[in-house]
Amino acid sequence: MVKAKSVTKGVAALDKSPSHLLHRAQQVAVDIYAEVFGPEGVTQRQYAVLAAAADHEGATQTDLVRITGIDRSTLADMAARMIRKGLLERERSAADARANTVRLTEQGRATLEAARPLMAEADARLLKLIAGGGRRTALVGLLRDLVREQEAAQRPAPAALKPKAKDVAAAKAKTTKTAKAKTAAPKRKKLA
Repeated sequence: MVKAKSVTKGVAALDKSPSHLLHRAQQVAVDIYAEVFGPEGVTQRQYAVLAAAADHEGATQTDLVRITGIDRSTLADMAARMIRKGLLERERSAADARANTVRLTEQGRATLEAARPLMAEADARLLKLIAGGGRRTALVGLLRDLVREQEAAQRPAPAALKPKAKDVAAAKAKTTKTAKAKTAAPKRKKLA
């Protein structure tokens, strides 16, 4: 049997955990979204893909992964289902034959336009749970900052900042040469 004091202590710890609170907030957001959109509406992730594809015409699936935060395999499965539903079109990229670009179909554009006011309603209902407009704006800004900082930390360094292979090889050779010279140098006796 769990004692009441330990339960209270555990709840207090959870109330201070940003990751737990974000998870709970996500649950609240999903519930509101599902209520507003209903069982026949597009899912939150489908909405994100439609909105990203509309805002970034001709984006590759890799671009959509970066923009939406949906993992690569999930997005590939979603894109395939959305193509079958007639919401998206996919074609080989002219810039990179290994990549697929994704575009909205007319049906996809109509679905997105019908979903936009519902998304605005779901967002408004979610933010209404927070008292004060300034706090609402601050929350959205803080969440945006959190996502952007994490994306920046995960972004690979630009090519100009990465050491070139020849520079790495030259530095390694110099280190090896210096190490060999030190071991090969005769040891001198110290005079007292």
